[in-house]
Parts: sequence; C-alpha cells; structure tokens
Amino acid sequence: MEKKERRHTVEEWSSRFRALGVDDNLMGHWHTLFERENPSGHESFQEWLGLPEERLAQVRAKSDESKK
Repeated sequence: MEKKERRHTVEEWSSRFRALGVDDNLMGHWHTLFERENPSGHESFQEWLGLPEERLAQVRAKSDESKK
C-alpha cells in the first residue's frame, strides 16, 4: 500500500509561525532570506504547500523588492 503524503497549507505554517511570536514583518524577512539563500528550495517549499504559480510569482517579486 502506497502512503500518500499529506500536504500542509500556508495557513498551518502561518499559524505555527504566529505561535512562535513571528509577525508579518518577520515572516516577510524569513521569505526574503529563504529566497536569497536558496531560491530553488524556497520555490520547492512553496510548491509543497500547494501555492499556485501566480502566488509563487507574487512571493518571489515581494522577496526581490525587499532585497533592494
């Protein structure tokens, strides 16, 4: 029997971050850092969360803007 991997949601991850005291500003910094240090890993993580391509592009653009 093949085990199907459960997909996690953005809401679940956001809830985990918030439980640790991470606010929107810090979450944005986390995304920027992840994108800068490991863009392909960041993209894979977001795909794993099931984000549509349009949302991936938005996060990437926001991270790129934060680098300036």
